[in-house]
Amino acid sequence: MLSTFQLSTRKCVLLITLILAFFSFEIFAHGVDENTRQFLLNNKGIQIIPFLYIGAKHMVTGYDHLLFLVGVLFFLYKSKDIVIYVSMFTLGHSLTLLFGVLNDIQVNAYLIDAIIGLSVVYKGFDNLGGFKLLFGKTPNPKIAVLVFGLFHGFGLATKIQEFQLDSNGLLANLVAFNVGVELGQLTALTFILLLINYCRKHASFNQFSYVINTVLMSSGFMLIGLQLTGYFISQSSL
Repeated sequence: MLSTFQLSTRKCVLLITLILAFFSFEIFAHGVDENTRQFLLNNKGIQIIPFLYIGAKHMVTGYDHLLFLVGVLFFLYKSKDIVIYVSMFTLGHSLTLLFGVLNDIQVNAYLIDAIIGLSVVYKGFDNLGGFKLLFGKTPNPKIAVLVFGLFHGFGLATKIQEFQLDSNGLLANLVAFNVGVELGQLTALTFILLLINYCRKHASFNQFSYVINTVLMSSGFMLIGLQLTGYFISQSSL
């Protein structure tokens, strides 16, 4: 017979897996579907609504962004703290998304995505108390979220830059895309917080947190490995 802890943990892990799977059905592609691709390639002028939709869709199917947010929110109990941390992340990725595209800052997509994977590892490790155990203190979590937010923004920028968008209406379209990203983020956050709050009601939450943050670290290492493999393969073919 399974213990109460095992049942509660399995239930929470299953729910989190289902939520992430729902938002991340394009988990390994993490790109755009063919219709969206064709729209971006052929877009001319200002298209506010389509770019809002594309931004929201990209965030809710962005498994790496969602994994990082799960880690960031995991031990935040106060609404004020949630707003602060989400705002730091939003500020970071908004700045580099707009700056990267508007100034045509070319960054290797594989390396940026590997750093995003590292952000997931960092957050899982931090939640497990790894930094405090090894070094006696933890990195400033707000600054860390802001810095990794900057890298997440460059990750978004690299996806947009693939399509060499028309300069006519570019700023307006980028702002619409970024607003869409925030709307998608808000939608994802709602489900993530509901799920985490549900799991907190169980007496086994502390044990469960060990399991889920270990899964976060493992997922982050997997993302790093996949992206670095892609990078070295792409370099060897040059």
